[in-house]
Parts: sequence; structure tokens; C-alpha cells
Amino acid sequence: MEKTREILKISTQKRVEIQDITTEVADILSRSGIKEGLLNVYSPHSTSGVVINENESGLIEDFKLALEKVIPQGAGYQHDRIDNNADSHIRGFLLGGSQTIPVENSKMMLGTWQSIFFVELDGPRHRNLQVTILGD
Repeated sequence: MEKTREILKISTQKRVEIQDITTEVADILSRSGIKEGLLNVYSPHSTSGVVINENESGLIEDFKLALEKVIPQGAGYQHDRIDNNADSHIRGFLLGGSQTIPVENSKMMLGTWQSIFFVELDGPRHRNLQVTILGD
């Protein structure tokens, strides 16, 4: 079994920003030479998330609006006493920081409409995602 790991550098410009990283992750998979296995995208940042969904502009905007409605900024959270970003941390709890995708025939087994997204919740920032691939 082979293993490869690369760092995917992300720069965000807004406090909440959603970036499609599917192409960059596919490029890392291609460079790995692994044909069958598992690919994991992990964000070691507690105010971010990694999700899989459809890349449709209306849906992306709806997702941002839903995050704001469900977990509004400045709603009197205790953590805001420290650095005023409790909403970002709570959103990160719900989204999760990683996704694992099967690899077959050197391709990620994403559904027809699925893409991989990095979700910035406390930007703008520079982030480092870890892409790890295990397989043969």
C-alpha cells in the first residue's frame, strides 16, 4: 500500500467564503499515481469546514444564508468574550473538517453533481489543507 500527502494552500478574501477545490484535489490524486484507494481532505483549522455538494451558484448562496440564519454572528455566545468568532467555531462543529472519497481507476468516486468545497468561516485567512491518499 502506498501513501502520499500534499498540502493544498488556500487564501480567502471574505469572512465566509466557499471555494470549489475539486480540480486541485484531482491534480494531487493524478500526481500520486494511486489508482485504487481512499483520498482524504482535512482542514486542521477549527473555523473552517470541508464539504461535498453540488456547485451551483444559487445553492452556494443559499448555504451561506442558512449558516447565518441557523448560527448568527454576535448572538451572545460565551466564546465571543475571547475573540469574537464563536459563530465560526460552532459552524465548523456542524460542517466537519474532513471528507474521505473512494478512488477507483485513478478517479475520485464523486457523484455526477458533486464537488469538494473548502468552507472558510472566519476569514480572510491563509489556510493549509492536508490531502492524504492511501492505496495501490
